[in-house]
Amino acid sequence: MHQLTDDIEKVLFSEEKLAGIVSKMGATISKEYQGKNLLLVSILKGSVVFMSDLMRSITIPCSIDFMAVSSYGSGMKTSGVVKIIKDLDINLKGYDVLIVEDILDSGLTLSYILELLQARQPKSIRLCTLFDKPDRRTVDIKANYVGTVVPDEFIVGYGLDYDEKYRNLPFVGILKPEVYGG
Repeated sequence: MHQLTDDIEKVLFSEEKLAGIVSKMGATISKEYQGKNLLLVSILKGSVVFMSDLMRSITIPCSIDFMAVSSYGSGMKTSGVVKIIKDLDINLKGYDVLIVEDILDSGLTLSYILELLQARQPKSIRLCTLFDKPDRRTVDIKANYVGTVVPDEFIVGYGLDYDEKYRNLPFVGILKPEVYGG
């Protein structure tokens, strides 16, 4: 029987390592947002696992909401043309918004989302990403909170997918090139 782990070339971040990174981020966010009206906005689907762990590591009151977007492009590259599939339910006025993303790659989609949400007049808006892949950046965007920088490899697990698979892996690993035709 084929296991998802058979397609992994190498584990980059174990479950324990990820827990440590997320816990540290949660502590920093809790400290910096003390006394503020924090709203965590998870960009679906990739950030769902990270969001779940991050919100449980935040020790101050916070609200959560979700947004689902689709960026069009060919294969594994994004064009930056974004379609909103699920918009936020909460009016952003008065909130200190923290966008929670799994990976900051080209930055095209997040740049669009930041612009869109800024226009809704939140008190403040910042970006939190578990993984930063600066080698792939095509727009000038930086996260305020970064879990760790990752190499320009095809990584999956802990919410990150290839063709909607591998999100459920508890670790993050490099996908074997033969799986995606790389």
